[in-house]
Amino acid sequence: MKKTILFVLLERFADWEASFLAAALRGGLRPGREGCCETCYAAPDGAEVRSIGGLTVRPDRDLSALPADCAGVILIGGMSWQSPEAGQVLPLVREARSRGLLVGAICNACAFLAAHGILNEVRHTGNTVEQLKAWGGPNYTGEARYEERQAVFDGGIATANGSAALEFARVCLTALEADAKEAIDAFYLFHKKGFCRA
Repeated sequence: MKKTILFVLLERFADWEASFLAAALRGGLRPGREGCCETCYAAPDGAEVRSIGGLTVRPDRDLSALPADCAGVILIGGMSWQSPEAGQVLPLVREARSRGLLVGAICNACAFLAAHGILNEVRHTGNTVEQLKAWGGPNYTGEARYEERQAVFDGGIATANGSAALEFARVCLTALEADAKEAIDAFYLFHKKGFCRA
């Protein structure tokens, strides 16, 4: 039976940051290859959320608990990670960490993790180290582990900056062993370089 990856969406989430990863997990890395996981979407109180681009999503569930068959939690970036509603996400992250599940965060969701001390002991990235320090304040002591890279995976946590949806997908797919390394690399190169040479 396939495991479930829980995607967390807040109001004004970044549409593009989930696209590569969710499609590859559920639909496979290329036509004819089966996806490795089911995807499930959660939002505060299970209410509809609207993306930066105006896409309205009716989530599958609220943020009260992880699915029993959960293999990972993915926090999609956007403009509401400093809102009171974002606080509902923290127990899910802590539960995922205690169960040894993947925790992925991209864009402003990385700064949310920094603000709660989640990144202090792992190599990580984000939009900038300055943002992580500003949002994290005294709770963020991981500056020495910050790497200026598109995406980083360490200690069960995947992080990426807001321009790195494809790199984020690659590190999460690799961490989840979604397919053979060659298939993940081919998926990445196809979407990075396309059909035609620049």
